[in-house]
Amino acid sequence: MNLPNKLTIFRVLLIPFFVVILLTDFLGTYSNWIALIIFVIASLTDLLDGFIARKYNLVTNFGKFMDPLADKLLVSSAMICLIETGQLAAWVVLIIIAREFIISGFRLVASDNGVVIAAGKLGKYKTVFQMIMVCLLIADIEQINIVTQSVTWIAVILTIVSLVDYVVKNASVMKEQK
Repeated sequence: MNLPNKLTIFRVLLIPFFVVILLTDFLGTYSNWIALIIFVIASLTDLLDGFIARKYNLVTNFGKFMDPLADKLLVSSAMICLIETGQLAAWVVLIIIAREFIISGFRLVASDNGVVIAAGKLGKYKTVFQMIMVCLLIADIEQINIVTQSVTWIAVILTIVSLVDYVVKNASVMKEQK
């Protein structure tokens, strides 16, 4: 278990704490800000684990599989919470989560064929914009509402574009199943 994989596991372990703090007044008026800090820390581990894995040649199949899954869990949990708090429309979350299920299906089929598909650049950009969107929504700063809305739209568009790109680039995985 190398450092990047430990960071990925740490990110997953932060999720329940983030959810409880965001959805309750457990920490009073500071709950949103503490939830935001936890989310930012978890998001930064995503950047850090990938950087360390590539720089020190610590890329593993576990990391290729678990890192994107940890991102999906973190972002999906946050977005579902934001529906509950009334800060995010359900249709946005449905589009984003549907994309993640489709990609996960592709990865499972590829895995059955002995192929591990790493996340692509568009998928990474999509994740970054989704994480920024979540941060802005949690912060809920009215003066930058237009920025928050713009980032949300960019995240949705990148979600759709990255799905199409992923399916086109990996269509051969499905053709092998016939």
